[in-house]
Amino acid sequence: MAKPPPFDPYALLEVLDRRGVAYILVGGFARVLQGTEELTWGLDIVPSTRPENLPRLEAALTDLDARRADGKPAQAGTLAREQVIALETEHGELKLVPEPAGTRGYDDLRRAATREPIGKGLRPQVASVGDLARMVSALDQPERATQLTQLRRIGELELARGRGIER
Repeated sequence: MAKPPPFDPYALLEVLDRRGVAYILVGGFARVLQGTEELTWGLDIVPSTRPENLPRLEAALTDLDARRADGKPAQAGTLAREQVIALETEHGELKLVPEPAGTRGYDDLRRAATREPIGKGLRPQVASVGDLARMVSALDQPERATQLTQLRRIGELELARGRGIER
């Protein structure tokens, strides 16, 4: 079995941003940015499927030399036909998830997403804690109970902190 490439989220995000791709981070990396304790080896993004965004996404995938596990090149045009497109790049795994479980996709997640400064001048849109919890809950997988518990606790802390400011 071939060793996976080292995970470099900055390199992946830099290409997406340079190409002007509209996307929202979800999955493990987004949960880590929001405060969960877990490890991840790739990025999951929900790209906008609007016609003006697809050529930008296609260009970014080309720049990343993104390939499917079978070696075929990635094509942004297949987003509407697939639930998850898992891609391999020299910077780690990149998954395109047009409509994550429990959501209606990019426009649904965009309303509560925030731009998070992660260093190197990058400020990707990250799904909210509530939306991340909604996605994990919708998967209904017992092995994800810890993730869901952590997200709910983070959400409770955010609410408590918000209430404390208003007093």
